[in-house]
Amino acid sequence: MRLMIVRHGDPDYENDALTEKGKREAALLAEWFSRESADKFYVSPMGRAKETAKFTLERLGAEAEETPWLREFIVPILCPETGLPHIPWDLLPAHWTSIPEYYDKDKWHTVPTMAKANVIAEARKVWDGIDGILARHGYEREGNIYKAVRPNRETVVLFCHFGVECVMLSHILGISPMVLWHGFCALPTSVTTLYTEERREGIAAFRVRSFGDTTHLYAGSEPPSFSARFCETFDSDERHD
Repeated sequence: MRLMIVRHGDPDYENDALTEKGKREAALLAEWFSRESADKFYVSPMGRAKETAKFTLERLGAEAEETPWLREFIVPILCPETGLPHIPWDLLPAHWTSIPEYYDKDKWHTVPTMAKANVIAEARKVWDGIDGILARHGYEREGNIYKAVRPNRETVVLFCHFGVECVMLSHILGISPMVLWHGFCALPTSVTTLYTEERREGIAAFRVRSFGDTTHLYAGSEPPSFSARFCETFDSDERHD
């Protein structure tokens, strides 16, 4: 089985839509998908993800199943420095890297900043959601691996958001989402691809072949968006907070 996780195009967050650049990105993604095979599409209920998916779905004459838990993982936590609400992946490195629990896949949510916001409750909704989809397509979770109940070569595509993508991957791969949120960057319309590996009959694990691939943008001479990144150097005019 192949699982493809697609982040929405360059966002107009205020209107939950795509910018003109985002639309160009989504069109190039649709062109790329026209040369791929896909068996099932799922999409977040948020506008920017649905608009991104629309380009591909119309190109392929396909439909997507709208899936509530694929919405962005918006669970406000309080910034230790300002006391203001923050999304979990916008904490400064100094606010989390010195806390060992944040690196632990079983303890990251027990840190007071996360516990007060009950972040684990939302994470479990996502984990249950992705396990439900995988079970529908033949792979049932058992411990930290999956039973290949109906092994197959299907391709399942999820159109969603960076934050929720990392929460899904944390569960599938057994990694703290903090490491993924802060150590990886999936740019707009990037594609993350996982394959099952069934090295013993009936027992499968998922392995990432590529994370945040933007080949389709380079093929269309469209520079990747800066969205989701922070300033490369402090003296730049790029995003700091």
